Amino acid sequence: MFTVGLTGGIGSGKSAAAARFRHHGVNVVDADWAARVVVEPGRPALLAIAEHFGDDILLADGSLDRARLRKLVFDNPAERVWLEQLTHPLIRDEIIASLTASKEIHTAPYAMLESPLLIETSQSELVQRICVVDLPEEMQLARASARDANSAEQIRKIMVAQLSRAERCAKADDILDNSGSLASLEAQVDNIHQQYLEIARHL
Repeated sequence: MFTVGLTGGIGSGKSAAAARFRHHGVNVVDADWAARVVVEPGRPALLAIAEHFGDDILLADGSLDRARLRKLVFDNPAERVWLEQLTHPLIRDEIIASLTASKEIHTAPYAMLESPLLIETSQSELVQRICVVDLPEEMQLARASARDANSAEQIRKIMVAQLSRAERCAKADDILDNSGSLASLEAQVDNIHQQYLEIARHL
């Protein structure tokens, strides 16, 4: 199935764009969802994380303290590399299974993979086209700070770990400008959805 990759930095508005694609009946597989699934209690990845970082990385109910882990890995690049080597192959397998299911349970002629690290990882190999949600970095920081419990400093560290705005846009086949209103973003999604339908029909 023709698959589009949807990406953008933290606070760029990927989720809002993805919601609009879902409105049109597109199966949008969320890489963040897959990342949560692979570290659920009882999964081998969570056991490995607890063994590596200690039981303090777990909440009282035995689930992963994601905020604590995020701070640990973004404060220590070597730990981030360790975590990525553990989880990225597992996340990829979960994504492939969900994209494969699109053929059986969705009627739309294309699927979408929403991922903040689409370009930075081998996830880009799973898509035939890349759509980037873009906005100026200061707007990105302001929106992410307003939405998340993380400090501006923590969000800046996450932004540094991701591709720069220029690098991300250079890899894009399509760009959605999210510097304006939600209505403006949704109108752009409506338009590009029609383009993706045409591409899918001619494959």
